[in-house]
Amino acid sequence: MVTHINSMIGTRTRVQDSCESGLCPICLADCPVFCEVSKAALRGREVLYPLREYFGDSTAGTPKDFGFSYSDFQIQFEVRGAEGIEAHEDSVIFPNADVSSKWGNIDQKLPIVIAGLGSTYVAKQNWEGLAMGSALAGVSVTVGENVVGMDENAQFENGAAYPKVVDTIDMKYRVEAFREFWDGKHGDIIIQKNVEDTRLGVFPYCQSKLEVDSFEIKFGQGAKAIGGEVRLKTLERAQLLQNRGYLVIPDPSDPVIIDQWKNGLIPDFERHSRVGLSTTEDVLGEIDEIREGGAKNIFIKTGAYRPAATAWIIRMGVEGGVDGMTFDGAGGGTGMSPVSMMNEGSIPTAYLEALVVGCLDMIKKKNPNAKIPTIAIAGGFARETQMFKALAMGAPYVTCIAMARSPITAVMKSKFVDDRIQKNKVSPAMLTNLGFPKTKDPHSLTLKEAFVEYDELKRKYPNKEIPPAAVGLYTYFSSKLGTGIQQLLAGTRKFKLDLIDREDIACISQRAVDVCRHWDIGIKSQEDLDLEQVKNQIYSGNY
Repeated sequence: MVTHINSMIGTRTRVQDSCESGLCPICLADCPVFCEVSKAALRGREVLYPLREYFGDSTAGTPKDFGFSYSDFQIQFEVRGAEGIEAHEDSVIFPNADVSSKWGNIDQKLPIVIAGLGSTYVAKQNWEGLAMGSALAGVSVTVGENVVGMDENAQFENGAAYPKVVDTIDMKYRVEAFREFWDGKHGDIIIQKNVEDTRLGVFPYCQSKLEVDSFEIKFGQGAKAIGGEVRLKTLERAQLLQNRGYLVIPDPSDPVIIDQWKNGLIPDFERHSRVGLSTTEDVLGEIDEIREGGAKNIFIKTGAYRPAATAWIIRMGVEGGVDGMTFDGAGGGTGMSPVSMMNEGSIPTAYLEALVVGCLDMIKKKNPNAKIPTIAIAGGFARETQMFKALAMGAPYVTCIAMARSPITAVMKSKFVDDRIQKNKVSPAMLTNLGFPKTKDPHSLTLKEAFVEYDELKRKYPNKEIPPAAVGLYTYFSSKLGTGIQQLLAGTRKFKLDLIDREDIACISQRAVDVCRHWDIGIKSQEDLDLEQVKNQIYSGNY
């Protein structure tokens, strides 16, 4: 049966047994329900994207079952010995597991990096919590594409082919917010750029004026391979961005469109970025240029492009000597990525990681001395078990998991709870979900009670005001994910993150076996894992 409800675009069919087309078997002229086709007849291109009324206050992710995911692997626990720690019963406890990692040359307290969150409103509106929470947790956060171009207060100098930025408000704020709680050692603020950012001179500005030294090149991945997209709520903003070189739809300089806007016929405007055209020479030359500018870390971020394109990007990273590469699988988004592209385009995350690991193994086989960048995998990660499996699958290359939607969720919910507390609107249901007894007065709930790490952070920073959103992200990263990974490490008896290897997981579905075998990455089925050791234990062991 074909899915008949699409909550991302707000459509459904009248009956459940819909056709492959998404239409009802019998389509009625007087049907009161809006299916995808009928809504598109009225709203057109709006139906390509997640519900426009939630833009800026939501993220989106495909509900499609791709047939293979990290749930097709099972973590393998051990009962003998311990690695990476003194083999003593008082030492081998999970809080002693070391979950620190590296992202490029950056030391990290956790194997997490927040992937590029750029000019989309959901990132900007939640940046304080995202940046400060990342700094508190000791992980890196990436400022995504188009931030400078979207800053209405940014100042530019003319004279070149394109105006070059000389001052900003938003980019300064993004960098300073992270550094407010940064310890100067763990994690870093990373600036990403796309075609528009290159034209506006974003990297040189951030390097010279903001003293940023970690940069990321993005291969046109915004909005799932067609350039970043956002909605603009005013005619003036649409015209400003059009004047800065962006594609804005409908044309805000067209007198007819201006009249339609004034008459309320146009709800908003769409701003689109260019996808960019890359060649081997261009990419390697750009990497050299950034390095010559004094960058300490150079990263590449790319989406889940077809296998040959992914292999090419991997070669560019290795030959260019970048410090890290992020590969982002299908299919979610933090802006207005087309729903059809999230559902039906790109390589799903687990498949993508198998491809990337297979390519890197080939490179090492061909040249054992090849320097492999640190690798991050992104695309749908929210739990420590997914993270552990991805780190094991990608060993020794994958050192971090890149996240976007889940940290935004943590920040948004934390802001919501704070708002409810401040307005004395905490509901009994919220108290129950947070684990409080039904006898507790909802109006008595405090931030200290709601956030389990709030008091610890206040003691650590007694003279600073920490936004609850930042506390929430820190709690999600350090308390939940960090502790969860420590427990999984202790279960495998490996007390350092870099000791994880591919034998710490096993395939529990035929699809997983087929994918791992295809790319020859050495992950066995549950039945085959340790088979010879099992036989040796049984047949030759002394009891």
